Amino acid sequence: MNNALNIERGKIQRPQKALIYGPEGIGKSFLASQFPQPIFLDIERGTHHLDITRFSEINSWDNITKSISDLVTKAHDFQTLVIDTADWLEQRLVEHICRKSNKTSIEDFGYGKGYVILAEAFAGFLLSLESVIARGLHIVLLAHSTVVRFEAPDQTSGYDRYELKLTKRVAPLVKEWVDLILFGNYVTRVTQNECGKKHGTGGRERRLFTTHTAAFDGKNRHGLADALPFRFESIAHIFASGALSPTPMQPGAFDSNATYARLAELFKGRESQVKQFLIARNQLKSDGTWSDIAPDYVARILAQPEMFLQTVTEFQTDELPK
Repeated sequence: MNNALNIERGKIQRPQKALIYGPEGIGKSFLASQFPQPIFLDIERGTHHLDITRFSEINSWDNITKSISDLVTKAHDFQTLVIDTADWLEQRLVEHICRKSNKTSIEDFGYGKGYVILAEAFAGFLLSLESVIARGLHIVLLAHSTVVRFEAPDQTSGYDRYELKLTKRVAPLVKEWVDLILFGNYVTRVTQNECGKKHGTGGRERRLFTTHTAAFDGKNRHGLADALPFRFESIAHIFASGALSPTPMQPGAFDSNATYARLAELFKGRESQVKQFLIARNQLKSDGTWSDIAPDYVARILAQPEMFLQTVTEFQTDELPK
């Protein structure tokens, strides 16, 4: 009877989505440079000292999204996309949103509204990265950490913890989206002298922490030890065979259970309007389905979903009777 059900069993091998965060200067970029065949989206412009391959023009949000689209649609042999860093990426998006809306600050949208718009746009960007995963590349997000005061609802007093240096609405989106969260930090030890005064020692040894604690975030589904040496060899086995072999995009190259499913999610509630738009652009026949859209066009949609939906809205407005 199982043959009548659309089911599958067993482990699914696919590229990984990893987040590595920690204080500045600890070596996050160098660590990421050890991943399989990396290409850097060096938004922070802090990798000049590394012999790596990077996108050359990323001085605007449009250039960033175009780089993602090119990575999906053009021939190459890269196996890992490194975004360096997520907090600088968020800042470029803030600038893009403010420029589009003729605002000088994200605060100018009104109480909290700008941050809602930012979170929705960032979620759309993460959605676009799924086309990179479908192409067969790992994704590594690098980010800085910041120390914040945390007030736990089940505790009588707060405590300090290392958090992502992202806005409060965007940080949870990133942590939920990735498969692996690694917190990098120096190992320090508190000692007490004969007078009873405490002070920290060490500070040179680095560790990758893989498990969530009260002090920092961590996540892994690979049975990693709680703390690992700060080097790629500690996690290399996770990425050794996860990447597919990147090939030039061909019709049908997308996994219909992944990329096209996310496309349908993006269009939810606007199916009729989107279909009319795609038919008018000769991207879809009147009896076609989302899976009939060419993969390169899908990549462009997912690279800039907000802009695509805005174009659909403008198209509908132009079609209304005057």
